[in-house]
Amino acid sequence: MEVTNKGLLIVFSGPSGTGKGTVLKAYFAKHPEARLSVSATTRQPRPGEQDGREYFFVSKEQFAQMKQENALLESAEYCGNCYGTPRAPIEKWLNEGCDVFLEIEVQGGAQVRRLEPDSVGVFILPPSVKELGERLRGRGTEAEAVVQKRLNAAKEEILQAKHYDYAVINDTIEEAAEEIATIISSEKHKISRNPALIEGVLNND
Repeated sequence: MEVTNKGLLIVFSGPSGTGKGTVLKAYFAKHPEARLSVSATTRQPRPGEQDGREYFFVSKEQFAQMKQENALLESAEYCGNCYGTPRAPIEKWLNEGCDVFLEIEVQGGAQVRRLEPDSVGVFILPPSVKELGERLRGRGTEAEAVVQKRLNAAKEEILQAKHYDYAVINDTIEEAAEEIATIISSEKHKISRNPALIEGVLNND
């Protein structure tokens, strides 16, 4: 008798600069069976981006139709562009037993958690706000005013971590990836996710 083989839906959030994508890359390197949800967007592709890899690039009419057909798990508008999470690939992967990560901001994450109460919320934290500021400045791509704006936004986002199930501090990438693996293993061993487990043990005498 084994624990559940149904995939988990992981809502994965954290402020800009915490290394969410880097941590996930390290996790996927050791867990290639896991999947990363790809969002749909109405914005134009940036140089180097490929349709179906970074995003599914769709027209505003296509996006509106997806919403009307309830084909999106969640959606939001940002800077005049629409973003949403296609439902069909997620459901397919979960039914195949794959764990699916949604790297998503806290507002979209809240929508998903309401619609999918069995989802697991994981929030990535920096070691400190000071360290986060150093990481953002280390990119060398933004003015100090922009960095300060991001830090202020990060503080607001960090306050939302209390609505998630788990917090992982990204001090080192490999340790953070290992902690995520531990969280997923623990979730799959929960009695609530394995209602037939005890009965199966008792009947196997």
